[in-house]
Amino acid sequence: MIVCSCNVLSDGAVRSCLSPGPGCPRTPAQVYACLGCSPKCGRCARTIRSIMQKALDEAAHSCGSACASTCSLVKVQTAEEGIAA
Repeated sequence: MIVCSCNVLSDGAVRSCLSPGPGCPRTPAQVYACLGCSPKCGRCARTIRSIMQKALDEAAHSCGSACASTCSLVKVQTAEEGIAA
């Protein structure tokens, strides 16, 4: 499914850059950078954030408590925390 029509990004492309580790994007802007583009209109930021949150939920489900404390996906920040898209 196309998530960003400005940059023609699919949900699969967004998920592909969400691998656990220190370089994992934590904001939609970091996802754009990971995929080699930049935000245009910003309408997709909410959807990208949702995909990131689902990845977080899956990582938390598959990680033990020890892993979850060091997993970079746990540090995904939301709009409510003051992170701009």
